[in-house]
Amino acid sequence: MKPTIGIIGGSGLYAMPGFEAEQELRIDTPWGSPSDPYIVGKLAGREVAFLARHGKGHRISPSELNFRANIYGFKSLGVERIVSLSAVGSLKEEHKPLAFVIPDQFFDRTRGRISTFFGEGLVAHVSFADPVCPQLSEVVREACNRVGVDVHRGGTYLCMEGPAFSTKAESNVYRSWGLDIIGMTNLQEAKLAREAEICYVTVAMVTDYDCWHEEHDAVTVTDILANLSKNAENACKVVAATVAAMPAERVCKCGSALRHALITDPKTIPEATRKKLELLVAKYIG
Repeated sequence: MKPTIGIIGGSGLYAMPGFEAEQELRIDTPWGSPSDPYIVGKLAGREVAFLARHGKGHRISPSELNFRANIYGFKSLGVERIVSLSAVGSLKEEHKPLAFVIPDQFFDRTRGRISTFFGEGLVAHVSFADPVCPQLSEVVREACNRVGVDVHRGGTYLCMEGPAFSTKAESNVYRSWGLDIIGMTNLQEAKLAREAEICYVTVAMVTDYDCWHEEHDAVTVTDILANLSKNAENACKVVAATVAAMPAERVCKCGSALRHALITDPKTIPEATRKKLELLVAKYIG
């Protein structure tokens, strides 16, 4: 039986407690190797695949992540939904450290990261106005409520390049734009998941107030690690509750995102590109 649910563990979450009959799967993709082997097993009675985004021991920085390999690996396993856990800084007073935010928008401040599978003779333009799966977001929100985690659904995740944290000037500009949280990883995942026709949601775990807050003017890794460990326990509870409550059927549009996105005449697609992207586009171009 194939796993249809994928979990991406962010900073501080490198394994998923509660897995039954788990096995490690190393997957090679047309874009190289994912961050780590996928851990596939049963959680809350469902087949699930887990991937540590930064690798065990946190070896890979945000700018070095092979986002295409990570998402393609999930697709090749048969995953249809991804719950992505991510440590973030808060840009608003109401998003307190240890709270969870489920953003519904992203704002890109990265530089030159690859965030598409397409090119090399095959062009696609997916709709990304609403980058997060609404059905999956609601399942996660309800799961947070069930396990007693402070959660806010909605808001904008600013994806910065890193690895350094923001300057005060940057942080205050982002606040003036009305943005909610800041992180370094999830925008590229969301775009690639959409191209792969996988439902995607970010569970943003607030570790700090970034550097704008008068009581948090110097964000340090030590401070963040302390909150990461507290958030990890809650994250595992939320994931288990989410998986247990996951509807059998998808009622969103994520599973057909490429239907009207492919613009290239199929007769002109190079054979090497066709083969490389077959897993994603075969049902549309034959």
